[in-house]
Amino acid sequence: MAAATPNPDLLPAEDLTEAYTLHPSDHPGMLLVSKIFYGNGFGSWKRAMLIALSTKGKLLFIDGSLTKLARTSPNLKKWIKCNDMVMAWILNVVTKDIGDSIIYAHSARDMWIQLEERYGQANGAKFYQVQKEICNISQGTSDIAT
Repeated sequence: MAAATPNPDLLPAEDLTEAYTLHPSDHPGMLLVSKIFYGNGFGSWKRAMLIALSTKGKLLFIDGSLTKLARTSPNLKKWIKCNDMVMAWILNVVTKDIGDSIIYAHSARDMWIQLEERYGQANGAKFYQVQKEICNISQGTSDIAT
């Protein structure tokens, strides 16, 4: 059974107001985090982005809570404007190669999902190898103080 698409009409009014608000200092060239994502360290980069998007009130655009509205919705233009802003913010903090691979996403949510699918997966084989190496570490004949 597929998960139901969230209904923006069921979100609290204050959440929607915050989601659709752009401050005068918000612009498409803004760098939300100081660390550019190069393909390594996705977990820490993701956490920094989540914190930054939370402070801007824009998490709803990437967590699936605020999906694209119907053409007849009075908030469609606001949704498009804010969604595009979030997409620009994401593109600003990834390398050109990564940006080129996600730029055609239809929404900030789709862009975020692509990044998570590509970089959020733990490398199982590497993880196993590291655990195995840790288990094989030994102290030898030296005492603890040495």
